[in-house]
Amino acid sequence: MINKPERQLTINPVVASELPKPSVHRIHDSRRTLMRAILLVLVGVTALTMPSLIPHGLNLWAAFGNFAENLKIMFVTPRTGNDTWQVLWVALAQSISLAFLTTVIGSIVAFFFALMGSHKLSPSWLVYTVQSVMAFIRAIPTILWVLIYSVALGLGANAAVIGLTFHSVAYLTKVYADSIDDLSGDSLSSLSAIGVGFWPIVTQAVIPETMPNLLSWTFIRFEINFTNAVAVGAAAGAGGIGYQLYMASGFYFDFHEVGLIVYMLLLFAVILEIISYMLRNKVIKQH
Repeated sequence: MINKPERQLTINPVVASELPKPSVHRIHDSRRTLMRAILLVLVGVTALTMPSLIPHGLNLWAAFGNFAENLKIMFVTPRTGNDTWQVLWVALAQSISLAFLTTVIGSIVAFFFALMGSHKLSPSWLVYTVQSVMAFIRAIPTILWVLIYSVALGLGANAAVIGLTFHSVAYLTKVYADSIDDLSGDSLSSLSAIGVGFWPIVTQAVIPETMPNLLSWTFIRFEINFTNAVAVGAAAGAGGIGYQLYMASGFYFDFHEVGLIVYMLLLFAVILEIISYMLRNKVIKQH
C-alpha cells in the first residue's frame, strides 16, 4: 500500500502580503495618548486650583526665603532646646523598642499564618481564606489601624503596639508565604512521600531554605515599623521620639531641636542598614 503524499497548504505571497496584520504600535500609541491626556487634565486642574490655595497677598519670594532659613537652622545649627540629650535618647530608645517588639511578635505570628497561606503546604481553601483576610488587613494603612485601636483602647502605647503588630502580621504573612512557595516542590513532595511529618518538613526543609529571605523581609518590616512608630508617637499618644519631634516643631517651633532629632533618626537608619547587611551576608554564607 502506497501512502499518498500529504497535501500542503500554500499561500500566494501576494495575497499574504495583503492580509491584515495586528498593529501593536497602535495599541501602545493609544495608551500613550490616553496617559498624556490624563496628565494634561491633571496639570490643568492643578493650575486652575493653585490660585485658590495660595493666600491672598502672599509673597512667594519671602516665603521661600523663610523656608530656606528654617532649613539652614535645622540642618546647619542643630542643638538641644527644651529637651536634654538624655530625654531625646530615651525617647529614641522607646521608638526603637516599640518597633522591635511589634516586629518580633508580628514575625512569629506571621510565620504560622504563612504556613497556612502557602500553596506548597496547605489546602487551597485554607490558602485563599488566609490570603483574603491578610489582603484586607494590608489594604488599610498602619496609621489607621493604630487610630482605630486608639479609639477602642484609648491613647497610649497599647493601641500603638496592637495596631503596628496587626499590620505587621498581614504584611509578613504575604512575603513569608511567597518565600515558601518559591521552594522546589519536588523536595517537599519527596519528603512527604517517604513519610516525613509536617513539622519535621517545616523545621528541616522550609526554615533552613527560606531563612535568608525571611531575615531580609523581617528587617524591612522592622524599618517600616520604626518609621510608623515615629509617626504614631504623637498621633496615638505613644510617646517616643515622634512625640518629641511633634512638640519641638508644632508646639515650641524649635527648629534647632527638629534638626537634631532628624539627624538622630538618620544615624539610627544608617546603623540599622549596616546591621541588616552584615546579618544577611552571614546567613547567605552559611547557606
